[in-house]
Amino acid sequence: MPDVQKVSIALTGEQLDALKAAVNSGEYATTSEVVREAVRDWQFKRELRREDILRLRQLWDEGKASGPARKADFNQVRRTTRKSTQTKRESDLS
Repeated sequence: MPDVQKVSIALTGEQLDALKAAVNSGEYATTSEVVREAVRDWQFKRELRREDILRLRQLWDEGKASGPARKADFNQVRRTTRKSTQTKRESDLS
């Protein structure tokens, strides 16, 4: 294990009970192990959020660069979508 440092954290009674229950049930060897896994999960989710934000910014920039918005005929969009969906269903059944 890399350089391990101790920190002090404040938890509610309910959170502490959940940590202890995970250890007592044998899921984890120590409460530290539970906390380390939680931190790893948080790091992973944080990275996913960062990637999502970058992708959204890229899409925003692409949209802005594509030129001014133009009026859309939503009835035509609906008809086109229905036709496309129907064609796909028919090809899936073939």
